[in-house]
Amino acid sequence: MEIKTALILCAGYGKRLNPITLNKPKPLIEINKTSLLQNTLNLVNSLGIKNILINSFYLSEQIEKYVHNLNLNLKVIKDGDKILDTGGGILNLIENSNQNDFLIFNPDTIWNEGYLNEIQNMEKFYFENKIKNILLVVEKSKSFDHRMQGDFSIKNNILSRVIDTNFIFTGCQILNKGIFENYKIEKFSINKIWDEMILNKKLYGYISEENFVHLTDIQIYKKLTKI
Repeated sequence: MEIKTALILCAGYGKRLNPITLNKPKPLIEINKTSLLQNTLNLVNSLGIKNILINSFYLSEQIEKYVHNLNLNLKVIKDGDKILDTGGGILNLIENSNQNDFLIFNPDTIWNEGYLNEIQNMEKFYFENKIKNILLVVEKSKSFDHRMQGDFSIKNNILSRVIDTNFIFTGCQILNKGIFENYKIEKFSINKIWDEMILNKKLYGYISEENFVHLTDIQIYKKLTKI
């Protein structure tokens, strides 16, 4: 991987997983005896990325303790006095790095080794085409949670939100810090930036062929833990 730093987003409340998340942050929920965060770290490690920044907010002390016990090259950065949402959270993390390009994960997805080649190929596309943001997307028919609606349509690797939005964002993206040029650290969703890029036909997508398993809510948790 050319990219040297990965970001893992761990700040959210995970309210749809209550009552589990009343006392435990969502990234520390275990599926098949492995936490969502550890599962994500395993994939990052397999990609050969050594620098990892994790953001936190809700029950952040548990995230910090978990990471401290791993004894790895990880740094946990709290959003601040209030939660910053995905856009603000990412910007707050990259302000703590001297890198320009970042691989970003939501740990809600059950990542596996099957994503390795896809992410490597997505990175190759990103650099060869000199773009600023690319999202790993999957056709919604491949989603374990059949209730999930599509986020995007895709044509020639360009994402849009027109009719027939049959593709779901998997929770993995690559971005350049330059897309935050007109933003400051405050609460905002990364969707705001995506929508601006869509208007200019500059938001790119790379299609995953993996079956997509995402810990959406308590209903999906119960299904996954019964398998």
